[in-house]
Amino acid sequence: MLRTVTLLGFLTGILLLVGYLIAGIEGMTFFLFIASLMNFLSYWYSDKIVLGMYKAKEIKESQNPELHKIVGNLAKKAKIPKPRLYLVNLNVPNSFATGRSPKHSAIAVTTGLLNNLNEKEIEGVLSHEIGHIKNHDILTSTIAATIGGAIAYIAQIAWWSLFLGERRQGNAVLLPLLILAPFAATLVRLAISRTREYKADYTGAVITKKPLYLASALEKISKITKKHPLVGNTATSHLWIVNPFKSDMFANLFNTHPPVEKRVERLKILAKNL
Repeated sequence: MLRTVTLLGFLTGILLLVGYLIAGIEGMTFFLFIASLMNFLSYWYSDKIVLGMYKAKEIKESQNPELHKIVGNLAKKAKIPKPRLYLVNLNVPNSFATGRSPKHSAIAVTTGLLNNLNEKEIEGVLSHEIGHIKNHDILTSTIAATIGGAIAYIAQIAWWSLFLGERRQGNAVLLPLLILAPFAATLVRLAISRTREYKADYTGAVITKKPLYLASALEKISKITKKHPLVGNTATSHLWIVNPFKSDMFANLFNTHPPVEKRVERLKILAKNL
């Protein structure tokens, strides 16, 4: 809760700064209203916002009973309510968990995940996402994705407007906005520790008692992602089980994932001890 309040406080401060740079005190007043609205939406609807970013569609049990059965069994073992399931139409295999609590949670998987991984590997991936939900990671990470995405979008607009737009004196006001991207990245890094991925890996592996399922899935996802990276708003990269974005300045700023090799190594060690 403290991290959530801190994130929302940073959002308010950053938007007030943007308002002041654009239109002085009047701009601050307007952006105070915008910040209040975004705080409300970020807390209550950030999961829907993130799912909407990727045009995710809910998977009914009748559409994929096998997938629902796997998630239901994992949720029962983890002693949490069964999350809703969503499908993201992307060929790259990946997944993420979202929501504000275990009672209001969802797991999204890509078509690439269902098409490229076998049933055991899919179970390993889903166990990792169940781990995030059980460990109460999802509220902070979902709000961070919403806030970071908005700030990064503002910064990128400022960047292109400054260097590709007409050279006017008013463009100088855009310069301070360029610091928002690394500032947003720092915000996400402060809220989202790399250890949360290790912890979700561990929790999922303990739930299934099969760490090698997840290890195999991570290796396969990483290999395909390197060949076919995504291009998009990298502020959501921490949500995915493996960072799916093409490596560039913004992607590197927002990268909060530990190396896949390290994660696989830990899972293989865990497999010997379970």
